Amino acid sequence: MKIKASLTLRNAVATATVFLFCLTLIYLISLHNRAQTFAHDLKGEAITKAHLFLNGQVDAETMQSIYLNNKAFINEVEVAVYTTDFEMLYHDAIDNDIIKEDRSMIDRILKEREIDINEGRYQGIGLIYNHGGKDYIVTAAAYDGYGHKNMHGLLVTLVILFAVGLTLLVLVGYILARSALRPVKAIAATAARINETNLDRRLPIRKEKDELDELSAVFNSLLERLEKSFNSQKSFVSNVSHEIKTPLAAIIAELDLALQKERDPAQYQAALRNALNDARGMTRLTEGLLNLARADYRPDKIKQEEIRLDELLLDITDTTGRAHPDYHADIVFALDNEDDDRMITVVGNRYLLSVALSNLIDNNCKYSDNHTSVILISGDSKNAVIRFSDTGRGMDERERAEIFRLFHRGDNSRDVKGYGIGMTLALRIIKLHHGTIEVLSHPGEGTTFMVSIPHL
Repeated sequence: MKIKASLTLRNAVATATVFLFCLTLIYLISLHNRAQTFAHDLKGEAITKAHLFLNGQVDAETMQSIYLNNKAFINEVEVAVYTTDFEMLYHDAIDNDIIKEDRSMIDRILKEREIDINEGRYQGIGLIYNHGGKDYIVTAAAYDGYGHKNMHGLLVTLVILFAVGLTLLVLVGYILARSALRPVKAIAATAARINETNLDRRLPIRKEKDELDELSAVFNSLLERLEKSFNSQKSFVSNVSHEIKTPLAAIIAELDLALQKERDPAQYQAALRNALNDARGMTRLTEGLLNLARADYRPDKIKQEEIRLDELLLDITDTTGRAHPDYHADIVFALDNEDDDRMITVVGNRYLLSVALSNLIDNNCKYSDNHTSVILISGDSKNAVIRFSDTGRGMDERERAEIFRLFHRGDNSRDVKGYGIGMTLALRIIKLHHGTIEVLSHPGEGTTFMVSIPHL
């Protein structure tokens, strides 16, 4: 069932229930008021007839004659008068006798002084009437034809009112539901037209400051993130394709050139060596891209452990030295309390942190003439701090702003091999560990990367 139909139905049921309750309450109150009013009329008629009879102003035969004559045209009140000893003094129509008086009824009237009596469709009362200092029992009963006729008319009116009112309520509820959900329909129609070719489109916001505007704002925020992610993915795929194409083209060209004519073994070896170097370069590129993918993991999806940064850096520098004998790394400790291991112990993924820190050391060594990175380890109350410094070419403000962009290669790196992945990868890994990287550099003054990671 659609929301529009569901809202209409729920609104109709809820309103109909309240409406029916109110109409029923009106009918029951009217029914009670009719009974009270007629009981008051019965009491007045009973007292009047008892007074006339007991005063002797009208004899019994005349009163009975009047009752019988009126009974043919109207619902005349039938009155009976008894002593407290249950001796009947007067009765309008003993043969008819609407109220079947007995001793228990007389005792009840004496005890309660006034009671209501119901005999089938007739309504009656019994009461004590004091006359001349003596108590008498008076009963009166009649059929309230006029009152019941009015109640029947009221009931018909209320039923018609309920039917007409319910119909109008359903109609108005449907119109209101359709009007209220019209913006939802517009949102759905706009959302249905958004695809990968037009992710820049946004859902309409009516500026009504209601829940639908909040929903549209949330969806628009989601679309912005999707658009950013989609554009980033497209850019990534495009750049990766371009970067992989270059070494593949070099390998193909080298091998194709070697096969064009007969060559001596030295030339073949040179061709194979060049192809091997290009293949190794492509391996490094692929490995960098895989590490970049790993750096996009959520922190709760990677294995984490306590890591001493000094031990990790010693392992990294040892590995770097074996891979690049001309690279050097000097580690310097600047801790206020050298015995406090917590200041240089972090929680993270050992492999990913090794990749990030080795990239920073590699960057220092590549861009300095002496191929040296000076590593200063320190800490504060919250973070372990590592500074990677070189005495190389340095960077201007524009280069510093672009250094962490994927596949970016600065103007001063044209003669240095690389793929523009290392710095992006380092930043993502450090952020994955809730840390930060700051770049301090000026042209000709070297570069310092300052890494801060929360410690234990």
